[in-house]
Amino acid sequence: MEKIGLNQLREMFLNFYATKHEHYRRASFSLVPNKDKSLLIINSGMAPLKPYFAGLEEPPSKRMTTCQKCIRTDDIENVGFTSRHGTFFEMLGSFSFGDYFKKESLKWGWEFVTEVLKLPEEKLWATIYEDDDDAYDIWVNEIGIDPKKIVRLGKDDNFWEIGTGPCGPCSEIYYDRGVQYGCDNPNCAPGCDCDRYIEFWNHVFTQFSKQEDGSYVELEHKNIDTGMGLERLACIMQEVDSIFDIDTIRFVLNEVCSIANIEYGDGKYDTDVSVRIITDHIRSATFMIGDTIVPSNEGRGYVLRRLIRRSIRHGRKLGVEGYFLSRLVNKVIESSYEAYPELKEQKIFIEKIITQEEERFSKTLQQGLNIIDGYIYDLEKSDSKILDGVKAFKLHDTYGFPFEITKEILEEKGYQVDDEGFAAEMQRQKELGKSDAAKSDEGWKESAIDYLFDYRTTFTGYDKTEDTGIIVSIFASEEELEVANTGDIVNLNLSNTPFYARGGGQLNDFGTISNNNFEAKVLDVRKIKNTYAHKVEILSGTVKKDDNVSLNVDIVNRNNTSRNHTVTHLLHKALRIVLGEHVQQAGSYLDANTMRFDFSHFEAMSSEQLAQVESIVNEKIYEFIPVTCQEMPIDDAKALGAMGLFEDKYGDTVRVVTAGDFSIELCGGIHVSNTGQIGSFKIISESGIAAGVRRIEAVTGRALYDMLNQKENTILEISKKIKAKPALVLNKIDSLLIQIEDMNEELDKFKNLSAKNLENELMTKVVDCDNKKLLTNVFDNISTNELKTIIDNIKSANDRLVIMFITTFEEKSSVIIALTDDLVKEGLHSGKMIKEIATILEGKGGGKSDLAQAGATNLANIDLAINKIKELIK
Repeated sequence: MEKIGLNQLREMFLNFYATKHEHYRRASFSLVPNKDKSLLIINSGMAPLKPYFAGLEEPPSKRMTTCQKCIRTDDIENVGFTSRHGTFFEMLGSFSFGDYFKKESLKWGWEFVTEVLKLPEEKLWATIYEDDDDAYDIWVNEIGIDPKKIVRLGKDDNFWEIGTGPCGPCSEIYYDRGVQYGCDNPNCAPGCDCDRYIEFWNHVFTQFSKQEDGSYVELEHKNIDTGMGLERLACIMQEVDSIFDIDTIRFVLNEVCSIANIEYGDGKYDTDVSVRIITDHIRSATFMIGDTIVPSNEGRGYVLRRLIRRSIRHGRKLGVEGYFLSRLVNKVIESSYEAYPELKEQKIFIEKIITQEEERFSKTLQQGLNIIDGYIYDLEKSDSKILDGVKAFKLHDTYGFPFEITKEILEEKGYQVDDEGFAAEMQRQKELGKSDAAKSDEGWKESAIDYLFDYRTTFTGYDKTEDTGIIVSIFASEEELEVANTGDIVNLNLSNTPFYARGGGQLNDFGTISNNNFEAKVLDVRKIKNTYAHKVEILSGTVKKDDNVSLNVDIVNRNNTSRNHTVTHLLHKALRIVLGEHVQQAGSYLDANTMRFDFSHFEAMSSEQLAQVESIVNEKIYEFIPVTCQEMPIDDAKALGAMGLFEDKYGDTVRVVTAGDFSIELCGGIHVSNTGQIGSFKIISESGIAAGVRRIEAVTGRALYDMLNQKENTILEISKKIKAKPALVLNKIDSLLIQIEDMNEELDKFKNLSAKNLENELMTKVVDCDNKKLLTNVFDNISTNELKTIIDNIKSANDRLVIMFITTFEEKSSVIIALTDDLVKEGLHSGKMIKEIATILEGKGGGKSDLAQAGATNLANIDLAINKIKELIK
């Protein structure tokens, strides 16, 4: 078996689904959840996709594939002590939002592991949910896996559900590591607790919705959510027993050993544990800071602080003095930047944050360790095994010792900490600090290389799209440069610039920077403090510090983006007119092609309201209202009635953008000079993205023209298919619908006649049973819905009748029990009877007093079931 590196495995997976099976390939989401208050940090591949699965947002494609960076600290105490636990991991995933289902998911998964990875089939096993015959059939008959290598497991192992709502069975793929990893159980198989079989890919089939009463209802639109741990897959492909031995992680681990001047795996258990803890935690810390998380005493910032400080402490255990963690950052980035380019872009920022945290903790580390030694001495004298929670809190609050580190140190010495006492002290502090906490500003608001730029760039882009300037400095990801050459990607800081930096929801300008010696393409522009950093690719030549340059904004892109920005102001005002003054902007995104506007509102907009808003906006466009921008004191702006948007922070002087007397807002973006330049405005969608927050997506100008062309092409294609001229498409469709309706009426007549004949035939099978009548029958290829219609008809014409029907439809068997109303009044209950019948037929179900239904997996017991129903009647 070919040994494949982790980075190559990631690319193979994403390319397989994106190229061969037409999945939309998306870069990893940030570790910081977007508007998901249920999560502190992203901890699974599907977590960022919850709005798509829940139907709150429209996915970019019904098929998606990602490699998601994840953090889990639930079992941090095991990290370093086992071969498989880690706080940071990557999750490969393929997803379907109402598109394909089980067959494709399993077949493509099998194709990837056997044909792309070339894992030997004899080493592969599958588990399925115990009642999932569909998955079993696909594995055996569609894929061709040996039935002996399919293991049915129960709900705890192979059924995904969290409370009520969407849920479903899952199927997992296992790899057999060999008998040498097994146990003495002759029936050892996937599901066994030994180390022989390793689960590496889970396919979740979201096909049900769990109801409040515990029953399951089939979802109309079924979803697929698969997850495969990249590190675990790498262990298999590289034939190693530990995640710390796969190439990318071992690359970091070796640097830890080099810094500590030790050998890994030389039999010193405690040393190896510390090496593994540092290796894992520096990976997590690097990725977290790369996503703008910074150390703090609350939330995800506290998680980061714990990881960094635990690493520092284990560095001291290895004899490492001074600041060493920041030296490991480069190894993490070097091993992962191709998949996560933001790491390279944020390198200086990451190193600085970690160094600052090392500096802070190092000042109190030894003092805290001395205090803990004193506490341990006191415990020994008092013959106690538990450290007081108040003392543990003092270490946390005064000396910056995360509670978990204190606990870990004491456990190494054979002692425990009073968890409840510590929690009580924490709660008391929170209550005292509530007012201050409300004022705190969590999260890092500035860019990774913030402290590098002190120069004040003059922005000329409000009035110009062409300008000249001087290159003040050149930065690569690691250092300041004097020159940059063809092919280099660098940051240019200029004396002045017409390029708008991304901000306020508006994407940055694009264009070129050049002189006689070089030409560069502008990829990104960001404002860092007072400096505009231009990320560029040098297309040709050499650029030098202090060069005089020409600056040329892409005017078409600027115009398209300006249209979309100005129209958000018109839209905002129109929404307040139609929906009410409670509407406030809650976010936006706009570039040359699209505009997205989030706003506060408590319910979905009606089609009439959307049409009204759209009409108001277009009316203001067609009026050709002048758009003016001027700076003024903020108090003057407030006096004019200017609106400030979604908690933006403003200085004493603000920029006010007005569209006549229709709209007035505080805004630093680029706008058209007249609303008529927008052209036209069309709403594409309106949806909910969070509780009390709605989103409108719309197009203007060129994007609207492109959309109309696309729709016209669609109409032409439809006209070809139904053989009608485009102008007569609707007439032809109406005619076809009438034909379909007529055919359905004829079909219904035939069905009703067939059902009536069937009902008459069934009544010949009624038998007497204890002064009651009993009708039983076994059907094939009749759905439960059809049977329920037949049952209703039979019940309406009979009394004192018990009905038990068993049917198999689409390879799934079910049993239905029904009672006429008079028997229900006498105390018989279909729901209670079905439970006993279901037990005999090895299924599960329930229902009401007059009608109940259950699954059935063992039809060999039908005679026993019939005897049982007779017994229950008596």
